[in-house]
Amino acid sequence: MHTDNPNPKPKKNYVTTRRLTETELFSRASQLIEERFQRGDAYCNPQNVKDFLQYKLAHQEREVFSVMLLDSQHRMIEFRELFQGTINAAPVYAREVVKAALETNAAAVIFSHNHPSGIPEPSEADKRVTERLKQALELVDITVLDHIVVGETTVSFAERGLL
Repeated sequence: MHTDNPNPKPKKNYVTTRRLTETELFSRASQLIEERFQRGDAYCNPQNVKDFLQYKLAHQEREVFSVMLLDSQHRMIEFRELFQGTINAAPVYAREVVKAALETNAAAVIFSHNHPSGIPEPSEADKRVTERLKQALELVDITVLDHIVVGETTVSFAERGLL
């Protein structure tokens, strides 16, 4: 039995009439990835999550802390950049994270932040903030699936056993 789709979905072509900066290109790429996943795909593949977050955060010049708000099937409800900081730190407030999760009726979250230095190694402060947020969200039955640090590559807390 031949299982190839006789009518494959045509691939879209994108044309610009001007040169794009690297930031504009990354921004548009992240929008396209977000649109594809918001159509109902679940964020069950860790590499897809890393790719999405790499496009969203790698080009940022300051540290940005964000959250992927997911439903009970791990489909994205919303991606939010919650806090912006300096070149090596961003303030993170548990109250605001819990508020965003409750506003969207999220069942699970994936945290992420970038390291503008390009080195994605989690700091002790990153580990402490993640644990504090995890404890706050557990009180309202919201699961923390991962925390991804984005630099030149990505580091997953879940894959490293840090959650």
